Amino acid sequence: MRTEDVLAAVATGLWHWDNATRVVTFDAEAARLIGLPAARVELSESAARGRFHAVDWVELQGIISLAVAEDTLAESRLRVVDGEGRVLRTLRSRTRAGVQGGEHVLVGTLEEVPAPIIQGTTASRTSVTGDWRRNREAFLLDAGRALAEARSTAEVLRVAAGLSMPGFVPSGLAVFIPQAGRVKVIGHHGYGPGEAAPFLDLPLDAGYPASEVIRTGRAIYLPAPEDYERRFPEAWRAVAHFGRRSWAFLPLINAGQTIGAWMAGFSVPVSFTPDERSVLTTVARMLAQALSRASVHESERELTVGLQRSMMPTLQPDIPGMSVAARYVPTGGGLEVGGDWYDMIPLPTGSIALVIGDVQGHDVRAAGLMGQLRIALRAYASEGHHPDAVLSRASRFLAGINASETEGDDVEPRFATCLYIEVDPGTGRLTIARAGHPDPAIRLADGTMLIRPTAGGLPLGIDPDTDYPTTRLVLEPGETMLVCTDGLIETGGHDLETGWARLRRIIEGHSFESYERQGAGISEALESLADALVQAVHGPSSHYTTGPLVDRREDDIAVLLLARDGAAPGGAVAALPHPVRRTVLTIAQAEPERIAEARQQLRVLLHDWPDEDQVDSAVLMVSEMVTNVLVHTDGDALLSAQITGAPGGRCVRVDVADSSDELPHRRHPGEMASSGRGLVLMELLAGAWGVDPRGEGKNIWFELYETDGAP
Repeated sequence: MRTEDVLAAVATGLWHWDNATRVVTFDAEAARLIGLPAARVELSESAARGRFHAVDWVELQGIISLAVAEDTLAESRLRVVDGEGRVLRTLRSRTRAGVQGGEHVLVGTLEEVPAPIIQGTTASRTSVTGDWRRNREAFLLDAGRALAEARSTAEVLRVAAGLSMPGFVPSGLAVFIPQAGRVKVIGHHGYGPGEAAPFLDLPLDAGYPASEVIRTGRAIYLPAPEDYERRFPEAWRAVAHFGRRSWAFLPLINAGQTIGAWMAGFSVPVSFTPDERSVLTTVARMLAQALSRASVHESERELTVGLQRSMMPTLQPDIPGMSVAARYVPTGGGLEVGGDWYDMIPLPTGSIALVIGDVQGHDVRAAGLMGQLRIALRAYASEGHHPDAVLSRASRFLAGINASETEGDDVEPRFATCLYIEVDPGTGRLTIARAGHPDPAIRLADGTMLIRPTAGGLPLGIDPDTDYPTTRLVLEPGETMLVCTDGLIETGGHDLETGWARLRRIIEGHSFESYERQGAGISEALESLADALVQAVHGPSSHYTTGPLVDRREDDIAVLLLARDGAAPGGAVAALPHPVRRTVLTIAQAEPERIAEARQQLRVLLHDWPDEDQVDSAVLMVSEMVTNVLVHTDGDALLSAQITGAPGGRCVRVDVADSSDELPHRRHPGEMASSGRGLVLMELLAGAWGVDPRGEGKNIWFELYETDGAP
């Protein structure tokens, strides 16, 4: 015996709701229970909804949503109503959500239960009018909520097609708008392919109800086919074959203007009582407001996309030996265009310039200044100027704009931060000029992330005569550089320290090797990393990584990633079992404060070194070596540190070079002396050390071995 037969024997029906097609299927017993002939039937969602009391239907939606979220059984009671809104019977529904073909489906049972008896009133004497009005109010609340959530014209039309009004369900719907002296259909429901063609595009003065409604702004109700034929004989000949019995054409009015017309056609006679007209009029008003909001939203979206396409460049995909990825996420609201930008500029020398910046503010003025500044930077770079000269000219340019815009007006000047990087693809050399912008970060070949301190000047536009010193770095094969605006670091209440810590977990946890094993290239891995960085700030995981600051306002985000392919000379892929971890830093005579940065860089480089005493020793020796260069010579100190070897047997080597030919010599300082202990420390703490004279200057170095550390 089939399951359906068993259930039918106990007056229980089955129903199936396909969320993909929006079709509800009832078996024979379920069809009988909802007032239809006892045969298997498929109904549209709106038609099925029309069989139940609107209050119960709204309640059912909430119960099902909760059950889907909790993966539990949804149980509720539903009142079945007839075409006039009278309650026929009460059913109990048990529903379970599932997945079929990748789409959510609902499967449940329906069985009749005794109707609840209201205190002092029998079921046979319940007020039909009061029940219909409560039904109507629930329907209008549900329709208003659905239309308010629709963000596009397509969504509004989809919601309108699914409206099932209490007591009378339209079998055909259409929305008309005036356009260039004509009336056009922008959406319809209940028509087969090609059936609506005669009404898709009509003259505004045509003898058609929708045209007249748009011209006059007054609703037209046609309760019977005879009324339609008498008032619109030409149009009647085109619609008679649809077999509908009643029609309502209502104006869509927003802000006092008729923006279109809405047609609802019924397959059963509708008298259009005052209550029914009130429902239709209210729905038409909500529909007009929803369409107007959707139109504004789509216009803003189109403008936003246009601005982004015009202001954000297309990255050059064919950089020899390198790959690049970028992301731009506006979060300023409104037009969703802020002051952040990035650019990629081919230079006359064959090099590439990467630019990233942030204009103060999140409004239209910030976006406008960003566009002007981006064009100016591109022009200066294309002329072949050095990075420091490009930023100096850009600062004067922005200062001039501020002076002209703020003169005589109550408008505050704006500044901009910027990072300009000239990239030599052949050697990986980076020449960096920085104007108040966050420093770049480097992901080394072994996955470690280092923040590279760079020399910099004031943000653009503050002082037109500011100088911008440059810093030179080398992006080694297998390394990746990250540059970003402060939105990626600080969004979510983070400061620079906690923000970089959040990004460090993402960057160091992202495995490029897994993409290589799958046969994907570095470009795919880079795109995936860009997505992961944005998701860490704006995705669901960002809600669990908020920072220590109370102010958690979001900011625009721009991100640029540049990776150098890990290829050996001659084109062969470098197969280093244990990549070298290296950092290089220049400490100028005028920047003694950068000794602290050197110590921090070394600690980060040794972040996984097992012996903390050796790490402290290395930091102490670096501080001593760099300080000696700044104190006893007239030149700058060039620090280079690298880790080689396999874990457990690694070696860290630190070199500090300067331009002085004077070699260090051992001293015998007294107990109260404040200097002269450098070489003594080296002998005590280093595994090996030495001094190498060069043609110009010298190089002092030391090595520490992991095998010499504490077990």
